[in-house]
Amino acid sequence: MKHLFTLLFALAVSGVLLAKDAAPLADDEAVEQRLTIIAEELRCLVCQNESLAGSRADLAQDLRREVRKLIKDGKSDAEVKEFLVSRYGDFVLYRPPVKPTTWLLWGGPFLLLVVAVVSLIAYLRRRGQTVPETPLSAEEQQSAAALLAEEESKK
Repeated sequence: MKHLFTLLFALAVSGVLLAKDAAPLADDEAVEQRLTIIAEELRCLVCQNESLAGSRADLAQDLRREVRKLIKDGKSDAEVKEFLVSRYGDFVLYRPPVKPTTWLLWGGPFLLLVVAVVSLIAYLRRRGQTVPETPLSAEEQQSAAALLAEEESKK
Protein backbone atom coordinates (compact mmCIF):
# COMPACT_ATOMS: atom_id res chain seq x y z
CA MET A 1 0.00 0.00 0.00
CA LYS A 2 2.88 2.28 0.85
CA HIS A 3 4.42 1.67 -2.58
CA LEU A 4 1.14 2.54 -4.30
CA PHE A 5 1.03 5.96 -2.63
CA THR A 6 4.68 6.54 -3.53
CA LEU A 7 3.99 5.65 -7.14
CA LEU A 8 0.92 7.91 -7.33
CA PHE A 9 2.87 10.78 -5.76
CA ALA A 10 5.73 10.29 -8.24
CA LEU A 11 3.31 10.32 -11.17
CA ALA A 12 1.61 13.49 -9.92
CA VAL A 13 4.92 15.29 -9.41
CA SER A 14 6.31 14.20 -12.80
CA GLY A 15 3.34 15.78 -14.58
CA VAL A 16 4.06 19.11 -12.93
CA LEU A 17 7.76 18.89 -13.72
CA LEU A 18 7.14 18.13 -17.40
CA ALA A 19 4.60 20.92 -17.93
CA LYS A 20 5.63 23.73 -20.27
CA ASP A 21 5.26 27.42 -19.60
CA ALA A 22 2.06 28.96 -20.85
CA ALA A 23 2.33 30.92 -24.07
CA PRO A 24 2.35 34.67 -23.44
CA LEU A 25 -0.89 36.52 -24.08
CA ALA A 26 -1.10 38.80 -27.07
CA ASP A 27 0.55 42.20 -26.67
CA ASP A 28 -1.51 43.67 -29.49
CA GLU A 29 -4.84 42.09 -30.36
CA ALA A 30 -4.89 43.53 -33.92
CA VAL A 31 -1.47 42.00 -34.65
CA GLU A 32 -2.61 38.63 -33.32
CA GLN A 33 -5.77 38.72 -35.45
CA ARG A 34 -3.75 39.46 -38.60
CA LEU A 35 -1.26 36.76 -37.61
CA THR A 36 -4.07 34.22 -37.29
CA ILE A 37 -5.56 35.15 -40.66
CA ILE A 38 -2.18 34.97 -42.42
CA ALA A 39 -1.10 31.80 -40.60
CA GLU A 40 -4.30 29.98 -41.62
CA GLU A 41 -3.25 30.40 -45.27
CA LEU A 42 0.27 29.07 -44.65
CA ARG A 43 1.36 25.43 -44.37
CA CYS A 44 3.46 24.17 -41.48
CA LEU A 45 6.70 23.01 -43.07
CA VAL A 46 7.13 20.25 -40.47
CA CYS A 47 3.58 18.87 -40.24
CA GLN A 48 2.62 19.64 -43.86
CA ASN A 49 -1.03 18.76 -43.27
CA GLU A 50 -1.63 21.52 -40.73
CA SER A 51 -1.81 25.25 -41.09
CA LEU A 52 0.87 27.38 -39.50
CA ALA A 53 -1.77 28.67 -37.09
CA GLY A 54 -2.73 25.21 -35.83
CA SER A 55 0.69 23.59 -35.65
CA ARG A 56 2.54 23.14 -32.37
CA ALA A 57 5.91 22.36 -33.97
CA ASP A 58 8.89 24.45 -32.90
CA LEU A 59 9.49 25.65 -36.46
CA ALA A 60 5.86 26.77 -36.70
CA GLN A 61 6.27 28.79 -33.49
CA ASP A 62 9.41 30.39 -34.95
CA LEU A 63 7.59 31.22 -38.19
CA ARG A 64 4.65 32.71 -36.28
CA ARG A 65 7.15 34.82 -34.31
CA GLU A 66 8.71 35.96 -37.60
CA VAL A 67 5.29 36.79 -39.11
CA ARG A 68 4.36 38.70 -35.94
CA LYS A 69 7.60 40.73 -36.26
CA LEU A 70 6.90 41.49 -39.93
CA ILE A 71 3.38 42.65 -39.08
CA LYS A 72 4.73 44.91 -36.34
CA ASP A 73 7.24 46.28 -38.86
CA GLY A 74 4.30 47.46 -40.96
CA LYS A 75 4.42 44.85 -43.73
CA SER A 76 1.19 44.07 -45.60
CA ASP A 77 -0.26 40.56 -45.69
CA ALA A 78 1.00 40.15 -49.28
CA GLU A 79 4.50 41.26 -48.29
CA VAL A 80 4.57 38.79 -45.40
CA LYS A 81 3.55 35.95 -47.73
CA GLU A 82 6.08 37.06 -50.35
CA PHE A 83 8.81 37.00 -47.70
CA LEU A 84 7.92 33.44 -46.64
CA VAL A 85 7.62 32.26 -50.27
CA SER A 86 11.05 33.74 -51.06
CA ARG A 87 12.52 31.76 -48.15
CA TYR A 88 10.58 28.47 -48.39
CA GLY A 89 9.05 28.40 -51.86
CA ASP A 90 5.43 28.06 -52.97
CA PHE A 91 5.04 24.95 -50.81
CA VAL A 92 4.50 27.16 -47.75
CA LEU A 93 1.22 28.41 -49.26
CA TYR A 94 -1.91 26.29 -48.95
CA ARG A 95 -3.06 27.73 -52.29
CA PRO A 96 0.07 28.14 -54.41
CA PRO A 97 -0.28 30.20 -57.60
CA VAL A 98 -0.81 28.45 -60.92
CA LYS A 99 2.46 28.82 -62.82
CA PRO A 100 4.75 26.46 -64.77
CA THR A 101 6.51 25.25 -61.63
CA THR A 102 3.20 24.29 -59.99
CA TRP A 103 1.33 22.86 -63.00
CA LEU A 104 1.98 19.31 -61.86
CA LEU A 105 0.72 20.18 -58.39
CA TRP A 106 -2.53 21.58 -59.78
CA GLY A 107 -3.00 19.16 -62.69
CA GLY A 108 -1.51 16.00 -61.16
CA PRO A 109 -4.69 14.75 -59.47
CA PHE A 110 -6.72 15.19 -62.68
CA LEU A 111 -4.01 13.51 -64.74
CA LEU A 112 -4.01 10.54 -62.35
CA LEU A 113 -7.80 10.34 -62.57
CA VAL A 114 -7.70 10.27 -66.38
CA VAL A 115 -5.00 7.57 -66.37
CA ALA A 116 -7.01 5.50 -63.89
CA VAL A 117 -10.23 5.75 -65.94
CA VAL A 118 -8.45 4.86 -69.20
CA SER A 119 -6.73 1.91 -67.50
CA LEU A 120 -10.03 0.68 -66.06
CA ILE A 121 -11.77 0.88 -69.45
CA ALA A 122 -8.91 -0.98 -71.14
CA TYR A 123 -8.97 -3.67 -68.45
CA LEU A 124 -12.73 -4.14 -68.70
CA ARG A 125 -12.58 -4.39 -72.50
CA ARG A 126 -9.84 -7.02 -72.37
CA ARG A 127 -11.72 -8.95 -69.71
CA GLY A 128 -14.89 -8.92 -71.77
CA GLN A 129 -13.29 -10.60 -74.77
CA THR A 130 -14.27 -14.25 -75.10
CA VAL A 131 -11.79 -17.02 -75.67
CA PRO A 132 -12.54 -18.77 -78.98
CA GLU A 133 -13.85 -22.30 -78.56
CA THR A 134 -11.68 -25.10 -79.86
CA PRO A 135 -13.44 -28.40 -80.44
CA LEU A 136 -12.20 -31.46 -78.57
CA SER A 137 -10.40 -34.14 -80.48
CA ALA A 138 -11.94 -37.63 -80.63
CA GLU A 139 -9.47 -38.88 -78.03
CA GLU A 140 -10.29 -35.97 -75.64
CA GLN A 141 -14.04 -36.64 -76.10
CA GLN A 142 -13.58 -40.32 -75.20
CA SER A 143 -11.50 -39.39 -72.14
CA ALA A 144 -14.13 -36.90 -70.97
CA ALA A 145 -16.95 -39.42 -71.53
CA ALA A 146 -15.02 -42.04 -69.51
CA LEU A 147 -14.52 -39.60 -66.63
CA LEU A 148 -18.21 -38.65 -66.62
CA ALA A 149 -19.24 -42.32 -66.68
CA GLU A 150 -16.91 -43.02 -63.79
CA GLU A 151 -18.43 -40.17 -61.77
CA GLU A 152 -21.97 -41.41 -62.55
CA SER A 153 -21.10 -44.94 -61.36
CA LYS A 154 -19.83 -43.61 -58.02
CA LYS A 155 -23.16 -41.99 -57.21
